Amino acid sequence: MKVSRLLLILALIVLVLPGIVLAQAKVIKYAHFQPAKLDQPKQAAALAFKNYVEAASKGSLKVEVYPASQLGNDSATMEGLKMGTIEMAVVHDGPISAVYKPFMVYAIPYLFDDQVMAWTVADGPFGKEMAEDMTKKTGIRLFGLADNGIRHFTNSKRAIKSPDDMKGLKMRVMTGPIWTKLVEPLGASPSPVPWTELPAALQQGVVDGQENGVTNILAASLYQSQKYITLDGHVYSWHAYMMNDRFYNSLTPEQQKIVLKGVDIAKVIHRGMTAAQDLNAPAILGTLGMEVTALSPEQVAAFRTKSQPPVKAWVEEQIGKEWVDKLFVQIDNYRKAK
Repeated sequence: MKVSRLLLILALIVLVLPGIVLAQAKVIKYAHFQPAKLDQPKQAAALAFKNYVEAASKGSLKVEVYPASQLGNDSATMEGLKMGTIEMAVVHDGPISAVYKPFMVYAIPYLFDDQVMAWTVADGPFGKEMAEDMTKKTGIRLFGLADNGIRHFTNSKRAIKSPDDMKGLKMRVMTGPIWTKLVEPLGASPSPVPWTELPAALQQGVVDGQENGVTNILAASLYQSQKYITLDGHVYSWHAYMMNDRFYNSLTPEQQKIVLKGVDIAKVIHRGMTAAQDLNAPAILGTLGMEVTALSPEQVAAFRTKSQPPVKAWVEEQIGKEWVDKLFVQIDNYRKAK
């Protein structure tokens, strides 16, 4: 009897084991660059994505979140997405443009009037067409965009109310010629400095100022060395939600739906947190000791007149007029419909 029971148990194990192996969860390694704190939009959104996807998939998908560049810097992360060694990542503008050049069209300054306008264009026909093109050309599936913050100028010397106030300032910009093209027409001297070196460069006076969104100003405590901020909103910066396309296509249709809904949830949280910081910039940064200058539409127009045409022309040289023209048509259509 005991031998028969043992044989029965062994037979059941042999029958069940293949099912257990087949039921093993697919792992989504999810990379981003902000600290692992719930007051950081990327991390809060990543954890919401993880919790939703794991619960909705009943454990068939497992999400491992790697914050604070744990899987490598931005260029290494983009390469990982292409190769499939990283399944999913949320990455900012510059590294995306290095892999898929048309994305740089979003860096043309003074495109959008507010968040709703930016979201409408990014979520509309233009954004969808660009996402499809990126997937075809890179093997990286672009799910959608969330806010990296509206970029503003800060400095340690004086309040900036007009382009003339920029003259003579040494202004840190991100690496890449498009950012140099942004500040040169305004009279400032651009100095490319990597993000990791920026706080020290500001504290030591290597540069007088920089341009960033409120989220990044807070994350790196840049307010400690920057007295003045001008809310000019020159670039609506993005974080892109992306996945290796081969991995996405390996999922079942139901799993794909769950991932897409998880991204939608993450985007709402990410956008909401970042937009709240942007819209509350005067109170947030004023409390931290910064002198905040809010510009009127007429003052912003003066900055746009000087910096948008040369940057737009340079982008057209790099990627052609097609994507630039399509973006400006969408912007014009939005303004006409208001």
